[in-house]
Amino acid sequence: MWETSTIHLQQGSATLLQAIHGTGPRDACVIVYSGADIGRRYAIEGPCMVIGRTHEADARLDSPGISRRHAELRQHGEQVLLRDLGSANGTFLNEVRLEAAAALKDGDLIRVGDVILKFYGRHSLDALLHDRIYRMATVDEGTGVHTKKYLLDALQREIDLARRIGRPLAVMELDLDHFKSVNDRYGHNAGDEVLRLAAAAVKDTVRGTDVVGRVGGEEFAVVLPATELRAAVDLAERVRVAVAAREHEFKVPGEDRVETRHQTVSIGVARWSAEMTQARELLGAADAMLYAAKHGGRDRVAS
Repeated sequence: MWETSTIHLQQGSATLLQAIHGTGPRDACVIVYSGADIGRRYAIEGPCMVIGRTHEADARLDSPGISRRHAELRQHGEQVLLRDLGSANGTFLNEVRLEAAAALKDGDLIRVGDVILKFYGRHSLDALLHDRIYRMATVDEGTGVHTKKYLLDALQREIDLARRIGRPLAVMELDLDHFKSVNDRYGHNAGDEVLRLAAAAVKDTVRGTDVVGRVGGEEFAVVLPATELRAAVDLAERVRVAVAAREHEFKVPGEDRVETRHQTVSIGVARWSAEMTQARELLGAADAMLYAAKHGGRDRVAS
């Protein structure tokens, strides 16, 4: 007879298993397996997803050999069909050049230019496992925004695009004012809560196309594609107000009372210029403006 045993699962593993066995619908997807965006997942959420270099593409891949509108993935009932859109270099399915639309199966490899994507169907366990691993690598656990590496990679892609087509680009860098006093007075759990809520306020205020990342202990940055300096400053001011509006209540250690705190933030904003070729140059320019905001009295935006 088999002996019974108990398996102890961590919360994250339990959540993953619940997702695997859940009854809710999940989107088919493609995951980038090569190139600068390796690991990135594109969900096929609507009836059609366009792959290409144009900014309007649903899966934008900025790589040599990829046409502006290179290929499309179209949902047809339970199937997903892959079709080339008259690209210059063709679309390949499992290294065979497409001559007509083809139905995809789980694990198929798609090549456009020099980028390889892997297709996963709606109920793929591998896709769920990938999502968890990718999130662990690209999302800051304490705040829910992206890691510094992810932000720098995203910023470099936007700089390369701005250099090629001449569109504007801006970055804001934020620092929570007098954050050390939160930890000192109320403890590190309180500090963690302030960080999490401040990050949430930033994410809720910026646009869906903007990239928010944590770049230091209490420092954050936001990549603002296709944004002129004036618009970036206006958005930074809205972020400043949104962060300060969050109310935090903390029990004073050793005392039977609660204090209310509004966390303020200093923000520096910089725009991309043609002589900037590296992400750290633009981020450094925003950091210099952040330094000016802090030394100008804090709780303000400098540009």
